[in-house]
Formats: sequence, structure tokens, C-alpha cells
Amino acid sequence: MSDRPLTADEIRSMSLDERFRLLRELRLELARLKTQAQSGTLTNTTRVKMIRKNIARILTVVGEERAKK
Repeated sequence: MSDRPLTADEIRSMSLDERFRLLRELRLELARLKTQAQSGTLTNTTRVKMIRKNIARILTVVGEERAKK
């Protein structure tokens, strides 16, 4: 996984399949991090916030493109 926030331009340059693959990976990573947080082994808590924002960005771009059609 990337350790930085995605930009809307980066997301727009991806194909629809790439976006949904990345979305699936981010959601799995978020689930793993939430499990670590519950067990008390999570060290980088800011990663949770970054992943949530990346998920939101992807969903926003997908929604914008669906609204154009």
C-alpha cells in the first residue's frame, strides 16, 4: 500500500477496474488496522485516517463520473 494520500488526478487517471481493485485493497487494509487498534498493537494511528480519506476520494471520483453519464 501507498504511504501517502492519493490525489483526485491520480484517481481519475486510473481505469475503473484499477480504482475498484485499489478500493478493495484499502478496505482490507482498513479492516486489518481496525483489528490492530482493538487489540492495542497499532503503532501508526494516522494511517487509519489516511486510508479512510483515500477510500472517500475514490468513491467521490466514481460518483462524479457516474453523475456525468
